[in-house]
Amino acid sequence: MTNAIRTFRIYVALLGFAYALVGTLQIVYQASVVGLSPFQLVLVGTVLEATVFLCEVPTGVVADRYSRRLSLIIGASLSGFAFVLQGLVPEFWAAVTCSFIWGVGFTFMSGSGQAWLADEIGPDNAQPVFTQGRQIDLVFTIVGTLAACLLGLRYLGLPLLVAGVTFLAVALFLAFFMPENGFKPTPLEDRETFSAMFAQVKTGIAAIRSNRVLLTMALVSLFVGLASEAVDRLWVDRILSDFTLPSIAGLDGPTVWFTVFTLVGTAISLVVSLTVNRVIPRTMNNRHPNRLMALMMAAQVAGIVLLGVSPIIGLALAGLWLRNGARDLAFPVQMAWMNRNLDSRARATGLSLNSQIDAFGQVTGGPSIGAVGSKLGVTAALAVSAVVLSPAIALYLALKPDRRGSTAPVEVAPGAPAERELDTAADH
Repeated sequence: MTNAIRTFRIYVALLGFAYALVGTLQIVYQASVVGLSPFQLVLVGTVLEATVFLCEVPTGVVADRYSRRLSLIIGASLSGFAFVLQGLVPEFWAAVTCSFIWGVGFTFMSGSGQAWLADEIGPDNAQPVFTQGRQIDLVFTIVGTLAACLLGLRYLGLPLLVAGVTFLAVALFLAFFMPENGFKPTPLEDRETFSAMFAQVKTGIAAIRSNRVLLTMALVSLFVGLASEAVDRLWVDRILSDFTLPSIAGLDGPTVWFTVFTLVGTAISLVVSLTVNRVIPRTMNNRHPNRLMALMMAAQVAGIVLLGVSPIIGLALAGLWLRNGARDLAFPVQMAWMNRNLDSRARATGLSLNSQIDAFGQVTGGPSIGAVGSKLGVTAALAVSAVVLSPAIALYLALKPDRRGSTAPVEVAPGAPAERELDTAADH
């Protein structure tokens, strides 16, 4: 167990560093160096989300039927090649190709790490490790954000190149040091059939439909997806269009300021996570935390509204940080809650289905709310995002615990024809 936890900590640290290198200045690179138009920027994002939507379930099946470890190695390798390509080739086709390859790589990693850890140490022991992992991720996000600024001041493509190399290093690390003792792969004779894959997907869908917690989270993921894409892509435009960002000591204004914004937001999320988990650990570890999740969702809605309507840059950014902090605080609680309600043999597929629903929402909601922004302004688009997200609060509040205080995982019936081939066990 100790070895698995240590590996998970290193894994999330490296990923936090790599994703910070990408996320801090990637859009600035695409707009200023590659020269993408607003439409092309949206198209690049749409390719990424559409790829995630199409590939989440097939790659989740790989993790459930073959190996969580193999799935993570493939995903990290593809992500590494994607960002090396984009950093080296400042062309539109390279940005689109990067989004596609990264999307495939992301889906190989999505859910697999949590599923793997849950099977290695047990679902009931996973929530504190998930929370600690999120805190480690935030620390290395700060390190990666600072590195992105320093590298970006030399050349905006450098953070992407270093991120690509880091992802490749993650793949090598996992190949040599990642244990996989809790996973039972599907027998060789049952692997190479489409019926086996569809049976696995069918099991994941059945798990979600038959469990109140999982069904509610699937609906929540839909609303989150519909609202989040516009917020994630329009907050930068809101700051750049409505406020002035002066240069600092002769350095490029947007590069430095957006690095500062990212650092402050990450630090806030880290401090809140550490404080809340120390002050109210029992609340964070609740087996049925529906009220906590409703509160976190309400905080996200309030943050989006503040971001959109505030005439003061400090308050607008406070709204952004409130939204992001609440989302970061809720994520490990949600992951642990879902893992407790998913049978091991369908865990990665169930998590991937949930991510696919989120991606579907982003693909459909992003362009629609973006069109509102084009006609009525960014403030109107952010207001629509807040309204779209609001039903998630009611969904969590309506999810009352049963007499045992939680909904039990859906067990796979041994004699059921569709599930007979399933012998896996592990999730990340």
